[in-house]
Amino acid sequence: MKPYLLSLGAGLLVGGIYGLLGVRSPAPPLIALIGLLGILIGEQAVPWIQRLLGGQG
Repeated sequence: MKPYLLSLGAGLLVGGIYGLLGVRSPAPPLIALIGLLGILIGEQAVPWIQRLLGGQG
């Protein structure tokens, strides 16, 4: 969990600096980021569901 929080903190810091400098972020639009989040959730959900349905611990 710690690497995720560090990554989030670094992103917020860089985003704040971009905002202060008035620089446009090179990140993709929000809709693309939401799509990536969906991919990550789906990727994590499939093995979990397979274990749940298969009865594997």
